[in-house]
Parts: sequence; C-alpha cells; structure tokens
Amino acid sequence: MEYFTLNRDTKLINSDFPEKPVERAVRRFYRDMDMALLPGARERAGGRIRLCRACLPPEQYRICLASGDELVIEAPDELGVIYALLYISRAYLGILPFWFWNDQKIERKESALISQAVCESKEPPVRYRGWFINDEVLISAWDAGIDQDYPWEMVFEALLRCGGNLVIPGTDRNAKTYEKLASEMGLWITQHHAEPLGAEMFARAYPDRTPSYQEAPELFQGLWEEGILRQKNYKVIWNIGFRGQGDTPFWEQDPAYDTPQKRGELISRILKEQCALVRRYVENPVFCTNLYGETMELYQQGMIELPEDVIKIWADNGYGKMVSRRQGNHNPRIPALPAAWQPGQRHGVYYHVSFYDLQAANHITMIPNSMEFVERELKSAYGRGIRCMWLINASNIKPHVYPLDFLAGLWNGENLTPQEHLRHYLAEYFPQCAGGAKGQDLLAAMASCFQDYHRAAVPFGAKEDEHAGEQFYNYVTRELSCCWIRDGGKAACRTLFWCTEEKSLGRQVRWYRTLCEGCLPAFTRLWERCADLSGSGGRLWEDSILLQVKIHRCCLEGAVLFGEAFAKYEAGGLMGAFFTLGRAADCYQEAAEAMEACSHGKWRGFYRNECLTDVKETAYLLRRVMSYVRILGDGPYFYGWQREVIYPPEDRRVVLLTNFENHMTDEALYQAMKKNGVPGI
Repeated sequence: MEYFTLNRDTKLINSDFPEKPVERAVRRFYRDMDMALLPGARERAGGRIRLCRACLPPEQYRICLASGDELVIEAPDELGVIYALLYISRAYLGILPFWFWNDQKIERKESALISQAVCESKEPPVRYRGWFINDEVLISAWDAGIDQDYPWEMVFEALLRCGGNLVIPGTDRNAKTYEKLASEMGLWITQHHAEPLGAEMFARAYPDRTPSYQEAPELFQGLWEEGILRQKNYKVIWNIGFRGQGDTPFWEQDPAYDTPQKRGELISRILKEQCALVRRYVENPVFCTNLYGETMELYQQGMIELPEDVIKIWADNGYGKMVSRRQGNHNPRIPALPAAWQPGQRHGVYYHVSFYDLQAANHITMIPNSMEFVERELKSAYGRGIRCMWLINASNIKPHVYPLDFLAGLWNGENLTPQEHLRHYLAEYFPQCAGGAKGQDLLAAMASCFQDYHRAAVPFGAKEDEHAGEQFYNYVTRELSCCWIRDGGKAACRTLFWCTEEKSLGRQVRWYRTLCEGCLPAFTRLWERCADLSGSGGRLWEDSILLQVKIHRCCLEGAVLFGEAFAKYEAGGLMGAFFTLGRAADCYQEAAEAMEACSHGKWRGFYRNECLTDVKETAYLLRRVMSYVRILGDGPYFYGWQREVIYPPEDRRVVLLTNFENHMTDEALYQAMKKNGVPGI
C-alpha cells in the first residue's frame, strides 16, 4: 500500500490561498509538526502537502494521496484548508483540540504515515458554530507567560480545532481589540446582544447625554455606522437589536417607553434601520438578533416585527434550560423555542456553559447540570429548527473544557452518548490512566467523579435546571451578610425572594443553612474520592475536577458556618458568632487559595483576577461582619473578650487593670480563639 510520510522535512506548497488565515494555518501546522515530530533519522524523506482550490461546499475539504511524496488538500475557501490541516494534526500528529488548555503531553515520534485512502469532510448539522468569550476577567488579566494576546490566540485556535467557525471575541472593549485577530484566524465574527453591530456604547461615547433614541437618533446611528465601517472587511454576522447601556433593557434609562407596545414598536423600527445601514456598505450581509430576556418576552407577545432574513437567536436561562432567564426576582420561565420547525426559517441558540448572574450561576466551575440534560435540551432545540447557529457562552475556557468538548461533538454531528463521550475525553487527556484492565477501572472511577459532580449540585429550586454553581454560596452569603448589618438581622432580604419566600432574615438564613448542610456531605465525599485519584490523574486532574469540587466543598462549608454564626448571634452568643464567622471566612479563603495553588507554570496568575464570583471577597466581607459582631459584644472598650480568651481562668474576673497589653486586632483575637478555644462554646 502506498502511503505518505509526514515528518520534519514535509513542506506545504500553497499558491491558491493568499488569505492571511491560511498563512496562519500553515505556520500553525509547522508548529504542530515541531511539537509532535522528532528531528533525526527518517525512513524516507518528507514529501509535499499541496493546497489546491476546488469546487466544494463552503468550509469543506478533501484530502487525497497524489503520489508517495505528495498529499493534496482540496478546499473551496480558507476555512476548508484550516479544518483539513487541523484534521491531519489531530489524526496523525495526535494534537487534541484542547491541547493548550489541558496541558496535553504530546508524544513525539519520528514520522506519521498517511495511507492512500481519500478523506472527505462531512457538512456539520449546524451552519454557524461558535463561542462567546464573555465575562472573560481571567484571560483578560493573564498572559500565559508570553504576552497579552497569546491566550486569545489559543482560545480561537481551540475553537477552530473544535470545528467552530464563529466567535464573539470578547465583551465590550475586548471584542473590538480581538476582532482583527479572530478574523485573521479565519473565524466569522458576531456581536454581544447588548452591543448591536459592534458599536461603541452610547453612554461611553456621549457621557453627558441621556441615552435616549427618541432624543438623539442621529447619534445612535452614527455609532452604528462607525461599527459597520470598522468591521465591513471581516466575515461578519451582523447582530441587530436595541438594549440599554449594558446588559439591561433600554427603558430602564428611558422611562418614556412604559408599555410593551411602545417598546416593541421602537425595537422593530430600529431593526429595519440597522439592516438598511449595513446594506449600504456590505453586499449580501447575514443578520442575527437575540430573543433574550425581555426581548424574547416582547417577541412572544407579538410586539416585535423581525426582518424576514434575520437569524433568530433563542437563549437558555443561563442554567441550560430553554426558557427565559430570571431577572432579579422575576422568573416567568417562558419557553424559549420556536413554535415548530419550518424549512427555510433560520434559528439559532445562545447557550451557556458559563453564566454570571450574581445569584446562583457558575463562572469558575463547570455547569452544574449534567451533559445528559444539556444534550436533551439542545437536541430538542435542534428538532424545533434551531440549526443555523449555536453560540456557546464559553467564558474563560479552562474551567469549562469538558462541557465545551461535549458540545463540539454535538455540533459536529458525532454520535456518542454523554457516557461514551466522557470515557473518550478522559482516555484522550489522561492517557496515563487508560492502559489495560487496571486503566479501564481507573477511567471508570474518574468518569464517576465527573458524573457525581452533577449529582451533588445544590438544588436551589424545584425545577430540573435549578442547580447551583459556586456563585450561590458566595452571593447569597454576601446578600444575607449585608442585610444582617444593615438592619440588625431582622427584615428579610428582598433580593433573595427568587430562591426563598421566607419573610424574615432569620428564616432566610435557616433555609439557606439547611439547604447547604444537606448537600455538603455529597461534595465532601466527592472531594475525598477526587483527591484519592490525584496521584493517577496528575496535575491536570488537580487543576480541573479536583479544584472545582474543592471550591464547591469549601464554599458550601463556609455557607453552613455562616448560618451557624447567625444562629449564635440570634441567641445572644456574640463571641461564638464572631468565632464561627471567622471559621466561615477561613473556608472561603481556602477556596481562593486552592485556585492560587493551581497557578503554576504558564497558568501563573490565571486566577489572580477572579473578580466576578470573587471568593476572596466573600472571605473579606465575613471578616467585616466579624468586626460588626465584636463591636456589639465587646465594644466600646474591647478588652472583655481578650481577657476571656488569653487570660487564665483565675485572672479573667480580677479587673484591677482592664488589660496588660495592647488591644488585639480582630484577626489576632480570632487566631487566639483557634488556639485556646472560645469560652462557652
């Protein structure tokens, strides 16, 4: 059988594709060969890989052996070439889609043999497949030891390796900064639903003006036109729409639009104006619009008229369920799906594996709902006609690699069950655990940890999707803490009515403590099992599933101790409340330190800007609550607790001098309590 030898002497010949994305793809392929192939002795010389333009469907490719020393890649466009080279890189060099993000240990070899069989790509079931790099505070402040742009290049490369072709390249300023890089790597670009046409926000461009379209339509139109001119030479799916200055409805800043009819009429008119403006500069543009949050409710009520050729993007609620998202305490859960599939209609989905809602979502840990649940929702959406675009909120990539890999399999049409995919994923990224019968048992134990991660998730509501990410134990604790200080622990925290209808703060705290107390043992057991596997799974295991389980366990334990501290406070045990708050703060600090412990090598500084969930802020807030409790119980002289904790029993009540040394800080007093104990508890 004739075959082609791929080795370090192999050359790529390109005369048909002058485009920059192909230049980058060729350089990337040479880099892949350097990573996977050894220099030195060869059984035969490396041949040529010739890139040829051919009449094929968009973004497809054909690879065939022309002779023993020439391999031909045929493609109609730059993405076809890119996917062909990435296919060879994975199939013959062994470089996986998340090689960078999962620290793949690439086994180097002298050469790889490619047989005579022709390889032809298959059209994926979803036309536009992409990620939204959103809430990207981790990668925005991290340079992977190289430079600030390198992590973004690795994001876009991973997306291409997953078969993606579309990206929102960041939020706000980041999107403008990295749209050029994304385009030069061959990706289509689209925009955040709060930033139509990629335009500058009105409030930033005109900080002294009221952001009212009624008052200044020409200023809004000017910003849209600037956005179009900036991007008109890229491959763009133009996102049209109108929201407020941020991820909020525009009528929050413009109260003139006080009825659904007025709001819908304005949005409908603006959509038409935006389409006309794009067509002035772009031939045959592609449009999309997000039916998200309040916009979806207006559309379902018949208040919005959409242009016929726009891709209608439906969104999950942030927890993977195809219903409208919760806004504060308002949670109507309106189904977010087209009525039925009709040929010719263009529908998309905006789906979250990461979400930031300051309530109960996940940002630094994986989606709490299982891949079986995710598959069911997305296959149902596909059956209802959502086949044109899948846009996944991928956040900072690293915490979400496993679900992103699973979703790539879905949009590429791979026929693996969630269980089969998980075993395949673990075998690829933990190859040291995959050999023989012992290896199979090890992989089964590792798979069980991933599956039990979803089973252990805290159910904060009765619906199947209402499972908590790490934000739940942080934001609820912080909400309750602020209400405690603000009102002395009496009035209910109204911003928590979305999860509990209890009408006093004490009852809310007891509900929260009971819920977390009931779920803590499952995460504790799971953490112990994950820790037992760290020797086999190595650094990647510690940096991924073990870290995430530890974040959940530590924050859950902190939430339980917070509830215990409040109970002591209510019973008048202020010193005990002070000490227990300190223990709760320690738990949250342990979670923050666990992230820092995973900041090694190129990952140094990855979690430094963990500022959205911000576990360390929860620890800091609890220490401020400690100060409040100490003021109530030990002020204004601040010697009583000090005497109780550090003086021997026979000296505590002999107060000839109030104290013999400087007053202790809260932290010093807490540390003394940890060492000596707390009288009375």
